[in-house]
Amino acid sequence: MNIHEYQAKEIFRRHGMPVPPGEIATTPQRVEEIAQQYGGTVVVKAQVHAGGRGKAGGVKLAKTPAEARELATKILGMKIKGLTVHTVLVTPAAEIATEAYAGIIIDRASKRAVFMVSPAGGIDIEEVAAKTPEKIMRLPVDPRYGLLPFEALQMGFFLYRDVKQARAAAKILQQLWSAFLASGASLAEVNPLVTTPAGEVLALDAKLVVDDNELDRRADMAALRDETAEEPSEVSARNANLTFIKLDGDVGCVVNGAGLAMATMDLVKYYGGEPANFLDIGGSSNPEKVVNALRIITSDPNVKAILFNIFGGITRTDDVANGIVTATKANPLKVPIVIRLTGTNEEIAVKILTENGFSAMTDMDEAVQRAVKLAKGGATA
Repeated sequence: MNIHEYQAKEIFRRHGMPVPPGEIATTPQRVEEIAQQYGGTVVVKAQVHAGGRGKAGGVKLAKTPAEARELATKILGMKIKGLTVHTVLVTPAAEIATEAYAGIIIDRASKRAVFMVSPAGGIDIEEVAAKTPEKIMRLPVDPRYGLLPFEALQMGFFLYRDVKQARAAAKILQQLWSAFLASGASLAEVNPLVTTPAGEVLALDAKLVVDDNELDRRADMAALRDETAEEPSEVSARNANLTFIKLDGDVGCVVNGAGLAMATMDLVKYYGGEPANFLDIGGSSNPEKVVNALRIITSDPNVKAILFNIFGGITRTDDVANGIVTATKANPLKVPIVIRLTGTNEEIAVKILTENGFSAMTDMDEAVQRAVKLAKGGATA
């Protein structure tokens, strides 16, 4: 679960991190009032769950309250990567001498949380890793002991030569670790971590991604979810107890089981197509899941063909077939559909589909190739 920058900053503050003050606003008038309170130059920052806010025009400097209001008029309501900006954060502009990066992420290979720090901050860490990997220090944290003081100081000196700044950075890294653990996060990030001309070290930005598996036991974090800032189809899927992630392709995939879903997406790519989503209807045998899945997928205008790839086990193929029939009767499809079914009650499923004008395939490769071809307009259903 993503949370907004202003929410992450509040969590960082509670753990003692030096984060500049800031207030949120939903109207240009309120932005102007906040700018008047702070005086001087302020930064107006779009609060949306998308990267590249600055490049999209969602982060602007305002030298006067009137300018802040004018900029807020442009930022509020704009779309960044398809998401509408409803809220902005107004914060005093900081004088910056240097920019660094500090982050923690779960590394599945080492089965540990790993710190990544770099003196090259203010830009995507992926870009730093690709172009200048020597500027990144990685430090896996032993879960038995947590981040030890000497490890934090080691990273501090990697970032700064000045002893005071290195020690200040080490303290911030320990506080970041504390916030990471307390939030049940899968990622915590400060980019940029800055020094001022006076030598202070400040966490100028904040990002936290909370592991969805932690939300049941962390009601305080679950309460921070902002569904208006999320992809609507993903919200609908979550409310329908479906595992769904929207992608940029045109082949809508409905699959049971995460492993088969990943293999299906790989095959779509292999045969020259682009998956429009990850969608797993597995875990139970309920036709309603299929109805909800088709409703969500067909709401995406980019989808040019739909692929069902079902290996029946707990999820019975006849229930999937009934779900397809029910959904398409209520809302006739406007795009072609390819159905591959095999496993539990396969013969019954094929009979149900045949009686309702559908055909079913058993070969996975053939089904994927057909779906990709249909998405490209090269065949008829």
